[in-house]
Amino acid sequence: MRALIQRVSHASVTVDQTIIGEIDHGLLIFICAMPGDTAETSAKLATKIAKLRIFKDDGAKMNTSLNDMGGSALIVSQFTLAADTSRGNRPGFSSACPPNEAKSLYETFVADIAALGIHTATGQFGADMSVALTNDGPVTVWLDTNAP
Repeated sequence: MRALIQRVSHASVTVDQTIIGEIDHGLLIFICAMPGDTAETSAKLATKIAKLRIFKDDGAKMNTSLNDMGGSALIVSQFTLAADTSRGNRPGFSSACPPNEAKSLYETFVADIAALGIHTATGQFGADMSVALTNDGPVTVWLDTNAP
């Protein structure tokens, strides 16, 4: 799985001019299922993200996790994280999971994050979404479970 996470002070997702997911202090997580991903992959990634120490502690150092600070997660499916731009100027997305499999893994990931005690909000899988955020820091981290 691939995830792009952003530390935010506020984030929201709008579909058809209606806000369907919104958080305050926490993480905006863009997630993409890749071929070979499983429920186990999802659980490991969720745990890694929840424990990633990217929030400021009392000494203003990045030493606190989402779990530690009691923040929220806004989770948005984004197949474009699988973009292949190696053959020209138009990205290819054939390395992303097929939609049915990807939706199931997305829902599993959302459940995994929630099972860790983190308040979650979501986008809508497959929808044309508008995402608004106030990046805190800015802090943006890329995670890929298949990376060495």
